[in-house]
Amino acid sequence: MNGEFIATMWPHYVEAGILTVRIGLIGVLGSFVAGLLIAFIRAEKVPILNGICKAYIEVSRNTPLLIQLFFLYFGLPKLGIVLSSEACAVIGLIFLGASYMAESIRSGLEAVETGQIEAAKAIGLTKMQRLRYVILPHAMAVAIPSIGANTIFLLKETSVFSAVALADLMFVAKDLIGLYYETDEALLMLVVSYLLILLPVAGIFTLLERRLRRGIGLGTAH
Repeated sequence: MNGEFIATMWPHYVEAGILTVRIGLIGVLGSFVAGLLIAFIRAEKVPILNGICKAYIEVSRNTPLLIQLFFLYFGLPKLGIVLSSEACAVIGLIFLGASYMAESIRSGLEAVETGQIEAAKAIGLTKMQRLRYVILPHAMAVAIPSIGANTIFLLKETSVFSAVALADLMFVAKDLIGLYYETDEALLMLVVSYLLILLPVAGIFTLLERRLRRGIGLGTAH
């Protein structure tokens, strides 16, 4: 193992890691917001929109992110729409992630007991108050493990961004292997970089799940 190579090239991974995290977080947050909206549309069974959302979810979940990125980066310019690598990465991640987030949140909404909603109505809470104080806390407590898994999945999916010329972690690893043939060292730094990103995220969601469940009296998850 070439320690000098690792010490010299590690700053490149730090820079690429910052880019990967930035785009990944934007994609995850965008996915959550879009997924929340889609989940409410499906839960309320809004005519026409519900069918559109169902069709979108099927298309999104059954096509690879790589294909979606190729369409955005190479296909749209044929129609006169040119997007930067970063824009393609963010849009692609949100397009993929929102469908997964929507299904996770919808399952949480469906898990809220009718009795709790009726009790909230009985004490005079408005629809928005019921949503804020009863429905969302219980739904998120149920959905948070799935949301956490989706977040980690989406962050791992950032590894395909190099296909659209984005200088992410995978791009740097492949570039260094091509230039210096230090394959083991380059891949080791790649694995360590993703572990440094993903392990804290997993820990944060575990703590968040416990706090939410404790807050609504469901007990602590193990």
